[in-house]
Amino acid sequence: MKILLTGATGYIAKRLLPVLLENGHEVVCCVRDINRFDAARFNSKRLSVVEIDFLKVDELTRIPSDIEVAFYLIHSMATPHGKFEELEAIAAENFKKRLEQTQVRQVIYLSGIVNEKELSKHLSSRKNVEDILASEHYFLTTLRAGIIVGSGSASFEIIRDLVEKLPVMIAPRWMNTKCQPIAIRNVVMFLSGVMMKPETYNKSFDIGGPDVLTYKEMLLRFARIRGLKRYVGIIPVMTPRLSSYWLFFVTSVSYSLAKHLVNSMKVEVVCKDNILEMMLNINPITYDKAIELAFDKIEQHQVLSSWKDALTSQRLTQGLSQFIEVPVYGCYKDIKTRKVADTDGSLEKIWSIGGENGWYFADLLWNIRGFMDRLVGGVGSRRGRTSQGEIAAGDALDLWRVILADKEEKRLLLYAEMKLPGEAWLEFHIDKGNILHQTATFRPHGIWGRLYWYSVLPFHFLIFRGMINNIAGKK
Repeated sequence: MKILLTGATGYIAKRLLPVLLENGHEVVCCVRDINRFDAARFNSKRLSVVEIDFLKVDELTRIPSDIEVAFYLIHSMATPHGKFEELEAIAAENFKKRLEQTQVRQVIYLSGIVNEKELSKHLSSRKNVEDILASEHYFLTTLRAGIIVGSGSASFEIIRDLVEKLPVMIAPRWMNTKCQPIAIRNVVMFLSGVMMKPETYNKSFDIGGPDVLTYKEMLLRFARIRGLKRYVGIIPVMTPRLSSYWLFFVTSVSYSLAKHLVNSMKVEVVCKDNILEMMLNINPITYDKAIELAFDKIEQHQVLSSWKDALTSQRLTQGLSQFIEVPVYGCYKDIKTRKVADTDGSLEKIWSIGGENGWYFADLLWNIRGFMDRLVGGVGSRRGRTSQGEIAAGDALDLWRVILADKEEKRLLLYAEMKLPGEAWLEFHIDKGNILHQTATFRPHGIWGRLYWYSVLPFHFLIFRGMINNIAGKK
């Protein structure tokens, strides 16, 4: 059947798409920025991509009329905009109006568990979107999940950061809130399993794993699985704001996302029932098994998607294509070239830069820069990279965002997402003469931008020279 998949660059959709293609479906992927979607990775003739911003009504006409099933997987909690509830409502309204003009028979929406009267803004927005999507022109099936556990999921990475970095944790009281985590592979099973099932039409279902745990229990079980001894103490005086700062400084989440997560974590998210697993014959795996499977994927470098790749910069919402042409005028540049002895080896180093591999020179200085960025509310360098061997446009890479990754042309272009009084690009390119060109470009904003450039110039000279020497294999 012909399926519309929205949010195709998001964490859930990237896991669902391969399953839909393997099952023989024709899939139309909706993305806000086509440069962030690597269709070639899937190597399928049944896959097509359309560029749509669901906040712009005129662009929704690009949705084909002959679709049969549509997945609505658009969420804005990590958006750089402040009023994500309004944006989610507008996007849902626009989606609904366009879908009512098509032949779609079923819309499937992934929401959050809502079993308390007083919901967080995040969960309240999810419920509001569910109400908006209801229509007489198609059947709506809503799956409500709580904590999703899998390699690259926000919940998994936050727990991992806390457990691996803090032997002793003084935690807020919401650590005693109960939740029912579910493995990402089970979420995908439920999403694909309800397609065109009449018994699921115009109904909502809570989905979760077999374990009901407090957040504290989740941390301690994670530590046990990893062979770590950890201690968690609960104090009642930590306010939501302090809790948000605690998550922000210890983990890799942005402050705005930390704030929304803290508000949601105060709300109990436990399934009312699990009748869908019996209807679809799905046996959800345990929390412990989900953690083990996540680490299997990480160790095998098979992480398909990561929440860290969500855009956090207001500028980048204009689209990556706006930044491929590096500016020339009014810019400062640090240009270095080296003859490359082993082209393939140097190219692999470029493609593996950042994350666990570091930046090939003065990693301590890079880490200090990331810590300083964190102090002023920036992304810092904790995001790392989704895959240690592969890289694609749109990927987060420590303090940077990948704008272009063309291995055939031997060119990698990065854009800085750190807090700066200006804009910065870092480019690597090996030409046909086996010359490596490494160019750092900075376009200052006002006098503060110029002062910033000159203040870090000595560090740039040291870092960039050492980096290009190590990539090119020079001593």
